[in-house]
Amino acid sequence: MATKAAAVAVDFTRIYSSLGLGKETITSLQAFRKRNSEAQRISNQYATQPTSVDFAHYRSILKNQAIVDEAEKLLKEFKPVTYDVNAHIKAIETFESKAVEKAQETEAKIDVELKELQATLANIEDARPFDQLTADDVGKAHPRIVEVVETMLKKGKWTVPGYKEKFGDLNLL
Repeated sequence: MATKAAAVAVDFTRIYSSLGLGKETITSLQAFRKRNSEAQRISNQYATQPTSVDFAHYRSILKNQAIVDEAEKLLKEFKPVTYDVNAHIKAIETFESKAVEKAQETEAKIDVELKELQATLANIEDARPFDQLTADDVGKAHPRIVEVVETMLKKGKWTVPGYKEKFGDLNLL
């Protein structure tokens, strides 16, 4: 009962989207969930059906007692066929090991991504506000900008390529 309650409480759509699982993993999980629910439905259906035969009832209804005797004899002699389920168990174990492996890979990816995001967040929180930055601060952070500006000044270029196209011409003349 606890497993059914746990299975119902899990929001799989949220898990699929928030964990960034691969399409192959999501497809495998959905197929597994479908097979599991179908197997549970069939199991519950058969569990509710009666498993015994009332031969006394049939003897009282039918005139031919030999048929009832023969049916009872066949039922008593019946032995169900046993199947070797080791191949199925092996397939399930293989699927489980692949699922666990994919889950561990996903966990590792998420951990790395989380660390990167936390580092970015810490960097954002520690950064000075944009309005307090100076040109020297930007130059220290990105020395390539200083090099480009100096090259432009040496060549006598006083405009930035593409500026007018992007922001328009601000000359009032």
